[in-house]
Amino acid sequence: MSTERTADLPHSIRPMMAADLQQVCAIESACSASPWSRKQFELSLSDSKVIELDNHVVGFGILSSVLDQAELHNIAVHPDSQGMGLGAAILDYLLDHLAEQVRSIYLEVRLSNFRAIRLYQERGFAQVGERRDYYKTELGREDALLMCRQITTD
Repeated sequence: MSTERTADLPHSIRPMMAADLQQVCAIESACSASPWSRKQFELSLSDSKVIELDNHVVGFGILSSVLDQAELHNIAVHPDSQGMGLGAAILDYLLDHLAEQVRSIYLEVRLSNFRAIRLYQERGFAQVGERRDYYKTELGREDALLMCRQITTD
């Protein structure tokens, strides 16, 4: 039985705006050993959503699509707000609002990020490859799992 609370909390998900970038960069720095730059977030604004709790941005997700493929580029929830189901909530939102023509979604995840891997597997993602030495760490580099979810039409 999971001890995590679910995102039954009063949260909202909306498009990321330039005014959110300071908070988003702070979340990214708190969550990542090799954080995205502000410029990377600026270039991704049109593909980005934020999740708010009590009118404060506590997480974000960035998913872009080209033709029939989408890629989850980045997703994070501030460490103080983790374990409440907010990461699952923003991922589910992104998956529920895919462009109609998308048939497959790809992502990379750190080999050591067991919670994220479990979340992705619960959402139908499967490992389709590995990327050696993909992520920077304090001690060198870490492999990434390449995961994919196929979208079927009924």
